[in-house]
Amino acid sequence: MRHGKKFNHLGRTASHRKAMLSNMATSLILHKRISTTLAKAKELKKYVEPLITRAKEDTTHNRRVAFSYLQNKEGIKALFGEVVEKVGSRAGGYTRIIKTGFRLGDNAEMCIIELVDFNELMLKDAKPAKKTTRRSRRGTGAAKAAEDAQETPEAKTDEAPEAEDKKEEKSGE
Repeated sequence: MRHGKKFNHLGRTASHRKAMLSNMATSLILHKRISTTLAKAKELKKYVEPLITRAKEDTTHNRRVAFSYLQNKEGIKALFGEVVEKVGSRAGGYTRIIKTGFRLGDNAEMCIIELVDFNELMLKDAKPAKKTTRRSRRGTGAAKAAEDAQETPEAKTDEAPEAEDKKEEKSGE
């Protein structure tokens, strides 16, 4: 029965689970992205996000609390340094889980867990949404046709000098 089971125990003793999550959290903070199973990633998310929230306020008490979870000086320096610089303005949701398929040996569901503001590929794709207004079909079609008509002569004038240069080069040979 699952009465009172609040979190996934991951088939480990309490000390083993605590050590594993501590090591995974340190790796995530230092490397910004790690590959693991989906169950471990979900538990790691619950473990590391409160630490990042706590790191927003750089006090001795918060550093000691974070160290009790991570047990790694380099991890604490990275957490209170470069990680907080990027996520300081974010209200929450510091990690992203991306499913990658199934592991070959035991068919466990694998994923990548990463810190959101450190993925340059995703940041380039995220453009601010254009705010559009509702317009009638006739207005947009006519405006679009007018834009196309204006663009066409410009394109032809740009191509014409290149074509003339090529003709001059051939006649000069």
